[in-house]
Amino acid sequence: MLTQVQLNTMLTLQDNMNKKVNPDWLNAGYGYLRAAMVESVEAIEHHGWKWWKAQHKDLSQLQMECVDIWHFALSHLLIAYKGDISATAMALESELKANHQSLCFDGTTYEFGNADLLDNLELMAGLAAAKRFDVSLFLRIIEQSEMTSDELYRQYVGKNILNFFRQDHGYKEGSYIKEWQGREDNEHLVEVLEALNADAQGYADLVYQGLAERYPG
Repeated sequence: MLTQVQLNTMLTLQDNMNKKVNPDWLNAGYGYLRAAMVESVEAIEHHGWKWWKAQHKDLSQLQMECVDIWHFALSHLLIAYKGDISATAMALESELKANHQSLCFDGTTYEFGNADLLDNLELMAGLAAAKRFDVSLFLRIIEQSEMTSDELYRQYVGKNILNFFRQDHGYKEGSYIKEWQGREDNEHLVEVLEALNADAQGYADLVYQGLAERYPG
């Protein structure tokens, strides 16, 4: 289960990233759950769902979509608690401890604890389209995507810091260099994360520093 420290760290990073895009993001009316819905559908595509052709699950891309969904879900939850990071973290911790395995949606009870990954991704997309998000369902999807809570935290922090790094180095202006020494920045991020201990003090800062040491700009 995600710890209080991990929850506070992720919520703080998300708030900071959103402020970088728009200091008044809490009142901007952005469609964070619409974005989560789109990412859920993309996760379904990476899973494979077409019965009329051979398909193979792309697990790494599916995991990446789940991490992106978490960015948007945290943003949605922060808005619900008026930007109060501590209150949002406490609400998340309470939901995680409850660990329910079913939910009622549109008059139907869904036992997502016993459903397969594809059905749960579809349920998450439907909930997001209806402007809802269920944390227990999401964590069940994370488990089914062969990720632990610690791995979700590690990948989330890495992607968040990469987004920060891109913004700091001209991403919005178009001057950012995405390919370094013949490899994309995502590949460098993977190596930086593998070399670090996610429990280390100042983990997010260490990720940023690792990227900065590699960046050619």
